Amino acid sequence: MTRLIVAAGGGGDAVAAAMIHAALYGDEDRAVILTYAWDRLLIDPVPGPRGPDNFTGLQPLTPAVWAVPAEARPIAPAGSSLPRLAAELRHTFALIDPRHGVEGVTRQLEELVDHLSPESIDLLDVGGDILARGDEPTLKSPLADALTLAACCQVNAPVRLLVAGPGLDGELPLDELRGKLGPLIHTLTTKNVEPISSVLEWHPSEATGMLAATARGVRGTCEMRDAGLPVPLTDEAPTVHEVDLDEALTRNQLARALLTTATLDEVEAHSREICGYSEIDYERNKAAWLKDQPPAQLDPEAALSQLDQFEAEARNRGVTHTTFRRITEALNLNGSLREDLRQLLINGRPNQYDAPLWRITATPE
Repeated sequence: MTRLIVAAGGGGDAVAAAMIHAALYGDEDRAVILTYAWDRLLIDPVPGPRGPDNFTGLQPLTPAVWAVPAEARPIAPAGSSLPRLAAELRHTFALIDPRHGVEGVTRQLEELVDHLSPESIDLLDVGGDILARGDEPTLKSPLADALTLAACCQVNAPVRLLVAGPGLDGELPLDELRGKLGPLIHTLTTKNVEPISSVLEWHPSEATGMLAATARGVRGTCEMRDAGLPVPLTDEAPTVHEVDLDEALTRNQLARALLTTATLDEVEAHSREICGYSEIDYERNKAAWLKDQPPAQLDPEAALSQLDQFEAEARNRGVTHTTFRRITEALNLNGSLREDLRQLLINGRPNQYDAPLWRITATPE
C-alpha cells in the first residue's frame, strides 16, 4: 500500500510528512513524499529550488518525476538535505520540479497518481501560511505553498489538505488561522516524533522543530528567525487539521494567479505583483551578501558570554524557548556556524536542551 504526501513548502514540510504519515497511517505502508529540493542558503548556497539536472544518482519514477535516494548527490555548488533524509527515513522522496510552473507540477502529480494508484493523497503544510491571501504583512514564503496548492487543485484525484502546527511558522498568527481550519484530525504526541527524532538533531526547520517540541510537551513562547518572532507553544500547536482544498484556493490569490503558469519566471512575476516580492529575490540578494563575508570562526568563550546577555533580554521579553537559528543570528554569527554553536551549547548546558529547541531558563544556569 502506498500513500502520496505532497510537502507543500518543501524543507521542514517533508520531515513533518514522515512524522504525520506514521501518526495517521501507522507503519504498515510507506509513503512517497513529493517535495521541493529547496533548502536554506546554509545548506544550499544557490538561490531558489533545485531541479533534476542539479543532482547525480536520481532514480526515475515516471517520465517527469525523479526520486532522490540516499546515494544521490547535488552537483556543486548546489546543496540539498534530501539525500540525507532518504538515508535516515524509510520513505521515498520524490522531487518537485517547479521550472515549468503549475502546469509542470500538475503533470508530475498526475503521472505519480497514475503510476502509484495511491491509497490517499495529502497536501501537507506546517504552520498554515498556505491559507494566506498573499498580501499579509507577516507573510514571508508564499511561493512554494501557492504553487503546490494550485497544482493539487487541478489533479483529477481527491486531495486532502492538512495543516499541522497552526501558527508555528510565524507567518500567520494563530488567531487569524482558527476560523480557517477544518476538523481536528490528530494531536501529535511524543510517540509520533520518534520516527524523525534523528533528523531533528540536524535539520534546520524551525516550524517542524517547534511542532515536534510541542508534541513532546514543550509549552511557552519561542522566538524564531532573525527577527525574533514570538510564537506561542500552546496545546493547539501539535494539532493536525483538515482544510477544504477549494476554499484554500479561493482565498489564496497567488495560487489562483499561478494556475496557468508554465515557467518559474512567471511564478515569480505573479508573486512580485501580488505579494510585493519573490522570496527567491531575497535569497539572491542574501547569497550575494554572504559572498563578501569573511571566513566564519567561533569563539566559544565570547559566544557563551553573548548567550548570557541574549537570554537575559529574552527572559525580560517573556520568552521561554528559542531556535538555534535565532541564537546564531542574535549572536551575529555566520549561519555556517550554527551546528558548531549548537554542539557547544548542548555539551556545555545540556539541561537547557528541549529537543530540538533551546530553553531560556527562569534564572541563569
